[in-house]
Amino acid sequence: MGKTLAEKVFEAHVADRPFGDTWVLRLDRVFCHEITTPIAINDLAAKGLDRVFDARKIKAVIDHVSPAKDSKTADQGKVLRDWARRQGIRDFYDIGRNGVCHAIFPEKGFVRPGFTVIMGDSHTCTHGAFGAFAAGVGTTDLEVGILKGVCAFREPKTLRVNVRGSLPAGVYAKDLILAIIAKTGVAGATGMVMEFRGPAIEGLSMEGRMTICNMAVEAGATSGICMPDGVTVDYLWPFIHASSPQAPGDGAGGDRSYADKAEALADFTRWRSDDDAVYAGVVDLDCGGLEPCATVDYKPDRVAAIRELAGTRVDQVYIGSCTNGRIEDLRTAAAVLRGRRVAGSVRAILSPATTAVFNQAMAEGLIQVFLDAGFCVTNPTCGACLGMSNGVLAEGEVCASTTNRNFWGRMGKGGMVHLMSPASAAATAVAGTITAAESL
Repeated sequence: MGKTLAEKVFEAHVADRPFGDTWVLRLDRVFCHEITTPIAINDLAAKGLDRVFDARKIKAVIDHVSPAKDSKTADQGKVLRDWARRQGIRDFYDIGRNGVCHAIFPEKGFVRPGFTVIMGDSHTCTHGAFGAFAAGVGTTDLEVGILKGVCAFREPKTLRVNVRGSLPAGVYAKDLILAIIAKTGVAGATGMVMEFRGPAIEGLSMEGRMTICNMAVEAGATSGICMPDGVTVDYLWPFIHASSPQAPGDGAGGDRSYADKAEALADFTRWRSDDDAVYAGVVDLDCGGLEPCATVDYKPDRVAAIRELAGTRVDQVYIGSCTNGRIEDLRTAAAVLRGRRVAGSVRAILSPATTAVFNQAMAEGLIQVFLDAGFCVTNPTCGACLGMSNGVLAEGEVCASTTNRNFWGRMGKGGMVHLMSPASAAATAVAGTITAAESL
């Protein structure tokens, strides 16, 4: 009987199976940011366990409130900053060279097919786009991961999502994942791995695949996964080819370098589900009839076509986050905004996901397009997405956002969030009401 990708990763990393269906896995990466990790750091220190299992495999960033907005967030940043220095963690990205965690870590080549990754952040599932098992964990699991390099999980069950056809013009990865969540519901993949398959997925860039996997948790999934292929190889090639000064990877044990792309693809292909793998469930979606969409109300599975929401007023438009703040997203939004102005009734905010994305957007003239349109352009940060800084809503205000959650109060107490693609968000900024780009 064949195995799913998740099953293959579990079997390759198992350190112990102490009881029942519990698997203790060796970790390839532990990612850290300044909101959840300081709690673990302080608790370990209080127990006399102020050490790490392997400083090369731990990556850290200041990203959720960047720069600090008050004394409390400054203290959180200081705890992480001091710990990274104390433990010799080389790959620590402080303010000025940082980025949103689930954008900067892939951008640095830190995730590979077949890897196991944890972080104290629910959207760690993003990294499954590379054919890795990546999951958000709580404080206790994070502490064990930092200290021992292992984490316990239940035996993996996989929900296969077959996406048939190709995306119509004007429909993007964000529209696709919203349609999938609308079909599965917010609990449809609880405790499972969502495996995204089909021509539409294969046709996505790595950035698009990260958008899809990023929101797997909104269907209840532990992780989202795409099959590694030539697209994966191309994205990682600057970090994995033998002649690169960065090979093998970031120097952590177990990373490989390759003489050519064919060799890399052959190695990555072993991290694909077998044709006769057994799944806990299957969801089929024909994307040929998809159209631009957005969330309504306060759950990610409450989705409607943009045309059905036409005329809905918004007070703010936000483009950024670990879901849609990469260069591909900025190019898409800028194409809509070029030569247009933001409506006078709307404040519009752009936060490129990483410093490198910001620099590239400047080089391509995209930042100027946003500025000319009337956007406020900020440094990379997660702040607005979770209502902490850089774009918090007032009670009763409405935001069209490229982020990943529309829970009650997510971006500010009493605020309403409509999740949508960068193209739709840009069009909405210009119109002042929810609008599809094709309608401008």
